[in-house]
Amino acid sequence: MNASVGFALGAAALFGLSTPLAKLLLGSVSPVLLGGLLYLGSGLGLIAARLWRDKGWQASGLKPGEWPWLAGAIGFGGVLGPVALMLGLQHIAGSTASLLLNLEGVLTAVLAWVVFRENADRRVVAGMLAIVAGGVVLSWPTGSSNGTGLDWGAGLIVLACLCWAIDNNLTRKVSASDALFIAGSKGLVAGCVNVSIAMTVGEAWPAWPTALGAMVVGLLGYGISLVLFVLALRGLGTARTGAYFSVAPFMGALVSLLLLGESVGPGFWIACGLMALGVWLHLTERHEHEHTHEPMDHSHAHDHDEHHQHTHDFQWDGQEPHVHEHRHPAMTHKHPHFPDIHHRHVH
Repeated sequence: MNASVGFALGAAALFGLSTPLAKLLLGSVSPVLLGGLLYLGSGLGLIAARLWRDKGWQASGLKPGEWPWLAGAIGFGGVLGPVALMLGLQHIAGSTASLLLNLEGVLTAVLAWVVFRENADRRVVAGMLAIVAGGVVLSWPTGSSNGTGLDWGAGLIVLACLCWAIDNNLTRKVSASDALFIAGSKGLVAGCVNVSIAMTVGEAWPAWPTALGAMVVGLLGYGISLVLFVLALRGLGTARTGAYFSVAPFMGALVSLLLLGESVGPGFWIACGLMALGVWLHLTERHEHEHTHEPMDHSHAHDHDEHHQHTHDFQWDGQEPHVHEHRHPAMTHKHPHFPDIHHRHVH
């Protein structure tokens, strides 16, 4: 299995587990404060890991033009997204919310295709339509609906998905940089902002065991998960990573049913089948054609594969993967590929 696929599935598993665990904490922590604690735990844990890895603080490696992309990703994905999710979880079952989070992958792909011009094929589009159909089933008005035609909880979950879809596409722009720095910065900034907002409006600080529990959940489900997601973006592109990440809600829904003892109706299982079909279509996609690489200079961890046949202007010990600034010459060839950091060509 492609390593990038493994990264995406690992990110999905960790994030999927975090949704029902976060719902358990909502009884003792306000939504805004919980969102802040989740990201604060993520940021503190990842920054500490980066300091330990590098034996001190090192420069981020981001180029001047990449900082606005990272700032936008933090604003949408780190501040707005988690607050919308926590508010939505107050009005909707954790199992339903977990499956509805599949829409993040759909919205991520739509933005990638329409705004950022990433390529798509019929199989991936069909899979996205199946996931959308499942989301419609989950959002269909029930007896507890407020009469607007859409449950408020479902609407807030969809808003969170849109925020994270924007975040995913903006993060792709900086995905070749240090994943620990990207994820740690997002967690630290978003956590501080949300905790500050909660404290400003008078939210009560929870007991320390609860606060630490929320931060641990955040480190796993938002921090380490995001690091793996960034690594997957490098190798798969935004839409495909979002497609693989769509398995996250199934993990969350399963935990909700087992851990929270929630009951579900026929609509839940119909939606589950539709979303499973969509994910299967994504996972079995194959993309191959003759393409041309334009000359490019960048820095990231790499092996000396067919795309990295360069010499070194420094003493190299032969270990791979390794990181340094390198140049890709123009090249035309054909092989199976995804829209990764080396294959962002037009079709």
